[in-house]
Amino acid sequence: MGSHGNAGSGDGEGTAGFEASLTAGEATFDGRDAALLRAIAAAGSVSGAASDLGRSRARALSRLEALEAAFGDLVERRRGGADGGGSRLTGNAEALLARFARLTAALAGTAGAAESVFDGTVTGREGELAVVDTGAGTLRALAVGDSEPGSGDAVQVSVRADAVTLHDPSETPSPDATSARNRFSGVASAVDRGDAVVDVRVDVGAGDPLAALVTVDSADRLGLREGSEVVASFKATATRATRTGAGDGAAARER
Repeated sequence: MGSHGNAGSGDGEGTAGFEASLTAGEATFDGRDAALLRAIAAAGSVSGAASDLGRSRARALSRLEALEAAFGDLVERRRGGADGGGSRLTGNAEALLARFARLTAALAGTAGAAESVFDGTVTGREGELAVVDTGAGTLRALAVGDSEPGSGDAVQVSVRADAVTLHDPSETPSPDATSARNRFSGVASAVDRGDAVVDVRVDVGAGDPLAALVTVDSADRLGLREGSEVVASFKATATRATRTGAGDGAAARER
């Protein structure tokens, strides 16, 4: 089972800049799923939970079935008896909710996530995107500011650590298989492990390292440690290019 946070506002349990989720194979457990399980625990039945959440019973049952196929038994259904039967969460479901809560709490602290800044020169435009030559290589970023940068302009390109994804070099998706158009090979120069998230610095050949924030599960899957070779990727839409004067090179700073 894996866990991660997606940049962007999420539905339900999303934190600022993040939507927490747990994964098992191709299945994802997110804030809406956590709300469903909590509602079942409170209402004592799937139908009651669906009603409380404004969802259809059929859809709630279908989603629950899909979740149980991936994460194991989550709801114990009781029939008859003195209390008339009903449903209650299994120990597995309680553990899943606890794990999701820990991840959500950890990601809530990323409002101050490090931001990497690269100095570069615009070499072209692709609509709203600027193509920028930096010390790390060529990347694409949204052109922003009162005066949008054009070809030949000096710019600063910034990307938050929580928008950066790290891959094993042997398992990096092809450019056509992902929307993350910016990617750089590098070496982890620092790995600061917390309870649920890991703060990583990646040397991508640009002077100061690129900052990345990944979950503990992701770091474990990568076998991440100082000296590990990785590929860092991030979307052009998560990157900002702003016209500026001469800079001091790449830097990672706290927002």
